[in-house]
Amino acid sequence: MADDFSQSLTPPVSPFAADSLYELTSAQPPCFCCSETRDDRTGALSTEGYIARGSLKRLLLRLDPAPTDYETDTVEIFGFPWVTETALVESTKLLFSLFRQKVYRLETLVQSSSHDFGQAGALHYEAEDLRHQCVSFLQYVKVFLYRYLEPSSSLDAGSCHPYEELEANLPSSLLEEVFSISLLIGRLKDLPANVQSAFTIQNQGKIFPPSWHLLHLHLDIHWSVLEILHLLGHKMQGQVVYAHQFVNLTGENLTDTSLFEEHLCSLLCDLTGLAMGKYSKVRPTEALSSQHYLCSCTQELWVLLMHLLEYRNKVLRMQSFWSYMNSLLRPLVSGKPAAEQFGGLPTHCKDPLGFTWWLVTHLAMLGQYSRNGTIQNEGGFAEEQVRMHVHCCLSLCLLWEPSTSAVSTLWDYYSKNLSASFIVPWLGLSGLGTLCKTPLALLEQARSCCSLSPLYSPGHTQLYRSANSFHIFLRVLALCLSQDKAGGVPQRQIKGRIYSKFSSKKMSEMSEAGLLNFMLLFLVVAQQVDLEDVASRACELLSLLPSNCHPRQRTLVWRGQLSLLLLFQERNLDVGAQANWLASSFNQMAKEFYSKTTEVSRKLALWEPLGSYLEGVAEVFETSPNLSLSEEKLLNEGFDWLLPACRQSELNSALGCLQIILAQLSSLWIRCNLAGREGTIKRTVAPTTATIAKERHLAVATAVWVHFFPFLRSLRLSQTPPAQLADAAAGFTLLAFDMPCSAPQDLQPNPVLSIMQCFGWDDMVHPLLVTRYLPHLLQNSELVSSLSTDSGVVSGSPQSLSVRAWFRCVLQQHLHKNADGSDSRTARAVEEQLCELTRLVLRLPEVDSLLQRAGLQLTTTRLETTPALEMFVKAVGIVYSGLQVLSDRSAMVTKALDYTGDILKHIKPSLVSKNQEGLQLAYWAVGLIVKHWSPLLATSKAQQLLFRIVDGLLLPHSLSQQDKALKDSLPLYLQGLSVASSVSQSQGAYLKQQLRSVIRRYLDHFLPASPSIAIISNHPVLLGACEATPTKRGAVLRRTILEVLSESFLKFKGQAPPPRLASVLMFVLELLRRNNDSDPALLTLALPSLLRCVMLVNEPQVSKTGTDALQLVVERCAAASTEGPCDQMITVLRSFVEENEGVYDRQVYSVLETVAVLDPSVVHALIPSLSLSLRNTEHKRGLGKNIAMRTAYRKLLCLLGESGQAEITSLEAD
Repeated sequence: MADDFSQSLTPPVSPFAADSLYELTSAQPPCFCCSETRDDRTGALSTEGYIARGSLKRLLLRLDPAPTDYETDTVEIFGFPWVTETALVESTKLLFSLFRQKVYRLETLVQSSSHDFGQAGALHYEAEDLRHQCVSFLQYVKVFLYRYLEPSSSLDAGSCHPYEELEANLPSSLLEEVFSISLLIGRLKDLPANVQSAFTIQNQGKIFPPSWHLLHLHLDIHWSVLEILHLLGHKMQGQVVYAHQFVNLTGENLTDTSLFEEHLCSLLCDLTGLAMGKYSKVRPTEALSSQHYLCSCTQELWVLLMHLLEYRNKVLRMQSFWSYMNSLLRPLVSGKPAAEQFGGLPTHCKDPLGFTWWLVTHLAMLGQYSRNGTIQNEGGFAEEQVRMHVHCCLSLCLLWEPSTSAVSTLWDYYSKNLSASFIVPWLGLSGLGTLCKTPLALLEQARSCCSLSPLYSPGHTQLYRSANSFHIFLRVLALCLSQDKAGGVPQRQIKGRIYSKFSSKKMSEMSEAGLLNFMLLFLVVAQQVDLEDVASRACELLSLLPSNCHPRQRTLVWRGQLSLLLLFQERNLDVGAQANWLASSFNQMAKEFYSKTTEVSRKLALWEPLGSYLEGVAEVFETSPNLSLSEEKLLNEGFDWLLPACRQSELNSALGCLQIILAQLSSLWIRCNLAGREGTIKRTVAPTTATIAKERHLAVATAVWVHFFPFLRSLRLSQTPPAQLADAAAGFTLLAFDMPCSAPQDLQPNPVLSIMQCFGWDDMVHPLLVTRYLPHLLQNSELVSSLSTDSGVVSGSPQSLSVRAWFRCVLQQHLHKNADGSDSRTARAVEEQLCELTRLVLRLPEVDSLLQRAGLQLTTTRLETTPALEMFVKAVGIVYSGLQVLSDRSAMVTKALDYTGDILKHIKPSLVSKNQEGLQLAYWAVGLIVKHWSPLLATSKAQQLLFRIVDGLLLPHSLSQQDKALKDSLPLYLQGLSVASSVSQSQGAYLKQQLRSVIRRYLDHFLPASPSIAIISNHPVLLGACEATPTKRGAVLRRTILEVLSESFLKFKGQAPPPRLASVLMFVLELLRRNNDSDPALLTLALPSLLRCVMLVNEPQVSKTGTDALQLVVERCAAASTEGPCDQMITVLRSFVEENEGVYDRQVYSVLETVAVLDPSVVHALIPSLSLSLRNTEHKRGLGKNIAMRTAYRKLLCLLGESGQAEITSLEAD
C-alpha cells in the first residue's frame, strides 16, 4: 500500500499550508482539428473548432471575435513585435508576405518529409508551429477589422496625415491581399494527392505528418477568407469595396461581394466533389450510415457554411445555403453543364440522382447542429409545444381517469429524448427547473411530481413556467400509477415499459441531463409502487454505466441512490443492500482520490462526487428517526482513504458530515435510554425494541470510531488545525461519555479522560484547537459533574488539567499574530475562543470554590482573559496563606503546581519570538505567580520551580529583547522573591543570595549613566520597593536593596568614587523619600556611604543629592528616636569618625556640621570621642596644637549649644 499511495497529512507539519492548482495557459485561437473526434461516432464537433469555441456565434451576433485577446499595446506576429492598433494599416503587404512565407515553408516540409519515424516528432512540432502562426495572424486580422476599421470618408489630399491615407486605403489593400491568399492556396480539389490523403490518416496519438497540418491550414484559410470578407462588408456598412490596384492593372472588377461569391462557390463545389468521391465507395445498404464528409473538420466546415449563409439570407437578403446547393446539384441530376461559378465539379458520378439524395439527406442532418454546436431536438416538436401538449394531457387526466396508453405514448417519446434539456429559451431562467444539489432536494422534486395541485390552482396553471415537459410527464405518470395501489396490471405494464427502454448501450450513452431525468423517473415510480423492486432495478441499470464514467455523472448516480435511501428510511425499510452498493462505489473512488499518482486536476474532478456523497450521508443520518436500518454501512473504509487526502476546504466538508452523524447518534442514544427508563420504548423507536436499537446505535458508533477517530487523532498536533477538528473531537468525547463501551480498546477504561488528554490537556496541542475543543465539553453540566468526581487520570484531576490547559492558552495567545504585531485570522480566533473558555473555566466547581474561599467574586459575566488570570492567581495565593493544617497546605501546593504545569515550557515560545505582547504577558504572568504564591513556592515541593524561574527569566545569560517585558514585571518578582527568601526553611540563604543577585543585576542594567529623575523614578527595582504604607515585607526588600547598594554601588576605591555615583545617590534618595520607613536600623544602612560621598566628592550634583539623602536619613532617625539620640546614628557616626581619624579630619567636621544642624543630639554624644581624636592626632604629629583643625572643630562645637561651649573652653585650656 505504501508503494502505491502516500498520505498528504503528516502532523505537526500543516496539512493545509498550500493548495496549489496548475496555472491556466492563454487560449489558442480556434482552428480545425479532428484529432480528438476522428473515432467519435456520435457526431461531436471538435472542442478546438470555430463552433465549440464560440467563433461562429460571435460572428453572427456581430461581437468581438476575441474579446480577451490583443488587449496589450503590442502583439507578436510571426516572431516580431507590432503595434496592435496600427500594424495592419502600416504594414499590410509585409504582414501578408510573412504569412505567405510561412505557408511556403509548410509546403516545403510536406515535400521534404520522409517516413523516418525519428524525424516525425520534430516535423510535427515545426509544422504545428507554422500552422499556429498562420491561424493566429488570420485571427488578428479579424480582430483588427472589428475594432479599428471605420468606413472611409473623402479626404482632403492637401491636409490628410499619411497614416489617415493608409487607413482609408486599408479595405482595398486588404481585399487585394485576401484575393492573393485565395490564389495562393488554390482549391481543395487541386491539392496534391499526398496532401488529400491526410483526410484519411488514422489518429496515432498526437503526432501528425506535415501534410495533415497543411491540409487543415487550407481549411482554416478557406473559412477565414469568407469570415474576413463578411466582416469587411459589415464594417463598411454597405459600401462596396473595390480592389483599386487590381482593377488598374487588369481592368477587371474585383469587389468584396464578388470575391465572397467566387470563393464560396468554389468551396461548395470542392466539398461536394469530396463527398462525391466518398459516395463512389458507399454501398446502398450503408448509405445512411456512411457520412458524406471525410473527417469531422469538413463536417464542421459544412455546418459553418450553412449557418453563415442562412444568416446572410435573413439579414442581407443574399442566397440561402439550400439555394446554392440547388444551383449546384440541379445540373448534376439533369445532366446539364454546371453553372460557371460552380466550375470544376467532377462529372464522372456513378449515380447522380442517388448521390444527390444521399448528400441532401446528410446535409439536412447537419442542420440539427445549432450555432453552439449542440444537436437540436431530434423530435418533430419544439419543447415549447411539447410542454403545452403534456400540460393539457395532465389536465385531462385530472378531469377524467388517467390513461395507461397516454402514459405509454408519452414514455415512448421521452425514452428517446431522455438526455434532452427541455428548455424554452424565451422563458429564461424560469423554464430551467430546479437544480437539485442534494439527495433530499432531488427527493423533494420527485415528491412535487407526485403531489399534484388542484386543476384550477396557480400551482397547476403555472406549471408551464415552473416545470419542463418531462417533469409534467412525471406528474402524469405518478397520477396513473397512484390509481392502482395493489400492483395490478396497469402498474405492471407501465413498469415493464419503463424498464424495457433501458439497455446497456442506452445507459452508456446517457448524458448528465439524462441521468438526472433517469433518477427522477425512478424516484417517482418508487414512491408509487414497490420501492424495493424499483430500487433494485435502478441499481442494476446504473451498474451498466461505464466504470470510468465522468465524475459529474457519478455525482448524479450517488445523489439518486441516496435519495432512494431516504425513501427506504421513510418506509422503515432496511437500507443495507443499497448502502453496500453505494459504499463499494465510494470506496473505489476514494482510493483513486488518495493515490499519489492521481493528477491534481483529476482530484478536483473527483471531489465533486465525493463531496456529494458526504452531503448525502449527512442527510441520511440527520433525517433518520432511529438509526436502526443499517445506515452504518455507508461509513466504510472509503473514509480511511478519503480523509488523509483532503485539503482544508475538503476536510471541512468531511468533518461537517461527521459532526452531524455524531450529534444525531448521541441524540438518539439519549432518547432511547430515556424512553427505555420510562417504559415507552415502543412509542419512541417503534417497531424496534430497546435492545435492538442500542445494538444498532453501537454498530453506528463502532463504524465512526473505526473510520474517523484514528485520522482525527493523527491531526491533533497539526500547527494549522481546522476549526471542525475541535468540534469533531468534542463530538467524539461526548459520544464516549454517552456510550463508553463503544470506544476503542486503546481508550479504555476511561475513554472520556483519554480523549480529553489527547485533544485538550496535552501541552503539544495547538491553542487554536484547545480553546475551541474544551468549551464544547465544559458547558456540558453532566460531563463537568463527572469530571469533579473522576480520578482516572494520574497526573492530576480533570478540572485542574482543564485549568492548566486554559493557563497555557492564555500565556500563548499572542504567538499567532503577524510579524508586524497585527492580528492574524488565527490570533483572532484564539482570542474569541479563549474568552469563552475563560468564562467556563471560572465556573468550574473547583475554581469557583477557590474564588469564594478567597473572597473574590466575578463582577461581570464575561471577564477578559488577563484580569481573569490575575484573579485566579491571587485566589490561589490567598487560599494557601489562609490554610493552617500542614496536610492542607501540602495538598494546595500540589494543586497549584497542577494548575501551572511546566510554565517555563509554556512561555518558551514567547521568549524566543519577536512578539512583544507575548513576551510581556509571559513575564507578567510568571511574575504574578512569584508574587502571590511566594510562600507556596518557598516550600520544598515548589522551590525547584522558583529556582528555574530565577535562573531562566531573571538571571539569563543575555537580555536581548526582554528589556521592556522584564522592566514592567520586575517589581512582582522582587516582591515575591523577598517574601520567599524570608519564609523558606531549607533554602532561605540561597534565595536571599539569588535575590541580591537579581537586585544587583537590574540596578545596574536599568540605571542611567547620568542622573535623570524621570528614568530613576521609573526604575523597576525602585517601583518594586515602594509602598504607600510601609509593611514588614516591603521593609525586608528595601533593606536588601540598600545592602546591595552599599556593597556594590557606593563602595569607594581609595579616594576614587564609584561609577554613576550621582545616579545611585538619586536612586537612594528616591527610595528613602517614597517610602515612609521609620526604622533606624533600615534607614542607617546607607548612612556610611552617604557620609563618605558628602565628605569626599565635591561635584555639585553628587554633593547636593548626597546631602539631601543624608538630611532625610537624619531627620527620619531623629523623628523615630523620641526618648533620646538615635543609637544607630551615633554608632554609624562614631565609626565614620574613627575610620577617617588623622586623614580627613577637617572634612569629617564639615560633614558633622551638616548632621549637627539637623540633629545636634547625636553629634553631642560624639564630643568626647571627637575631642580625644583631636588630641591623639596632635600628639602623633608632635607639632603642638593644630590650629586649623581646632578652628574647624570649634566651628562644629559652636553648633552644639552649651555642651559645645563647654568643650571649647576645655580645648582652650589645653
